[in-house]
Amino acid sequence: MALGAHVSAHMNAHTAYTALDLIGTFAFAISGAVAARQRRLDLFGILVVTFMVACGGGIVRDVCIGAIPPAGLSNWAYMAVTVLAALLTIVAYPQVRRLRHPVLFFDAIGLGLFAVSGAQKTWIWTDSAETAIVLGMVSAVGGGVLRDIMLSRVPAILEREIYASAALLGAALQIGLTYMDWSTFWTPWVATLGCVALRLASLYFGWRLPVFHTREVRKRIRAMEQEALEAGEDARHDGR
Repeated sequence: MALGAHVSAHMNAHTAYTALDLIGTFAFAISGAVAARQRRLDLFGILVVTFMVACGGGIVRDVCIGAIPPAGLSNWAYMAVTVLAALLTIVAYPQVRRLRHPVLFFDAIGLGLFAVSGAQKTWIWTDSAETAIVLGMVSAVGGGVLRDIMLSRVPAILEREIYASAALLGAALQIGLTYMDWSTFWTPWVATLGCVALRLASLYFGWRLPVFHTREVRKRIRAMEQEALEAGEDARHDGR
């Protein structure tokens, strides 16, 4: 009886995290499709960018933990969710555009879901908390990095934005609460909410990570700011 209950609980947990992974795939796929649509790519380009955003981070994670072939390539559900998200975005693009920042919104949701599901899958395969947290973060940020590179943008994790840090928080919460044997049902949702809340709050309030400059760089920045200020004053004076 006890063994049967344990197996049943394990299967239910596996199903729950697979569902989280697919929901995160859908959210990331929409963010990728919207970004590709904004760059006016053709249908093939939109599908490629959408797939790389939705499955790129998970593929890297699976290769690292030895889950070969990766789920993003071997499981038809991931491809189906990706294509569905891309087509929905193309068809309903006017409605999606009504959101103030659709790419950032869906990207934040995907970030949280992938950080949690990636950390949990790595924990199951490796039984290492440190590896699970790191690869949970990689699962979450990998797709966004590939999207930015393919669309010739600076990846968010290389700027001052709180992006990878939010994914790291979500993965750490997932593993920490799991290690403490907290509620199996609530753990992934609390961890996801923590990651998404930090990411959206950083965007809303303009939170940034500190940047350290040398004296020479600081002087150049001040000089550029002074030049911009003087140029603005000259423009106002000419306007009069």
